[in-house]
Amino acid sequence: MIDVQQVSRRFGSFTAVDGISLSIRKGEIVGLLGPNGAGKTTTMRMITGFLEPSAGTILIDGKDILLNPKESRRKIGYMPESAPLYSDMITADYLEYVARVQGVDPAVRVSELVRMCGLADVMHKNVGELSRGYRQRVGLAHALMHDPEILILDEPTSGLDPNQIIEVRKLIRDIGKTRTVIISTHILGEVEMLCDRVVIISRGKIVADSPTAELKTRFGHRSTVRVSCAGCSAEELVKGLSTLPGIAGVTAAGSSGALPDGSSPEDRAASADRTASSDGAADSGASGASESETPDGKLASALVSVAGDADVRGQVSRLVSSRGWILYELALERNSLEDVFRTLTAGGEAS
Repeated sequence: MIDVQQVSRRFGSFTAVDGISLSIRKGEIVGLLGPNGAGKTTTMRMITGFLEPSAGTILIDGKDILLNPKESRRKIGYMPESAPLYSDMITADYLEYVARVQGVDPAVRVSELVRMCGLADVMHKNVGELSRGYRQRVGLAHALMHDPEILILDEPTSGLDPNQIIEVRKLIRDIGKTRTVIISTHILGEVEMLCDRVVIISRGKIVADSPTAELKTRFGHRSTVRVSCAGCSAEELVKGLSTLPGIAGVTAAGSSGALPDGSSPEDRAASADRTASSDGAADSGASGASESETPDGKLASALVSVAGDADVRGQVSRLVSSRGWILYELALERNSLEDVFRTLTAGGEAS
């Protein structure tokens, strides 16, 4: 349905979007992710026809959007992050006005959208008096007025409270049953709940394009194990752990420059790779390993970066038992979509 072919957009000497290509099939819900300034909104505006590409071609149902602008735009509904609504109009009057501008029968379509978007309780209120959640709903009704086949939503839940977010997400899921939907968002959990597919943009380029579950599988193979023991020194713990098969590296946990408890698995794994390898973990990691006092003596803690899909917890438990140490903590943390996002948009692996 949507075919983006080597599209770029420049603003003077700045390249906001740099030669991206992607195809979106009918009925897909696609999440468009990227840090601020990555080119997400520019890409969405080009797909809607609001911005003209500096290079490349965008096809809607096989037709160039620049050569067939009216026909293409009839197929698209677009809601920007801040929906441009007439605040002084009563909600009912505003939706009727939009219907007439779009050339549809307001007596039929407005009542359908009021039911679909849950607007019955606010139809008598001025748009400017509505909460942000209801304003988003009115914006959705506006975007859906001409019954488009494609719906493009830029940060649809931005600024909403938790209850409003749940309501708008449910609405988007219902809409996505019969339409192609593209969602730009910074909320990664939202992508996992709503989207069949994730496209990640960084510095104007697509660095990942995959079904959501496959993206996590592909980049989520690395995990980190936190180990805390009493009855051994930090140096002994690091040396012992570094001898186990499947270990990519060992580094300190806690003090002496170690990562904080709230750090993500990717941060820990990256730190492990920087400070220790499977061949030299004992030398590089022992000097910084953390120790703290417990009833059983000093507690030594370390973070183990795991190679591939190996689960080393059994090996760690047997090692600790064989050495006569007392195990206080053995926790596995797997990669998340947030870790994947950070890796791909912070100069990490992007193939």
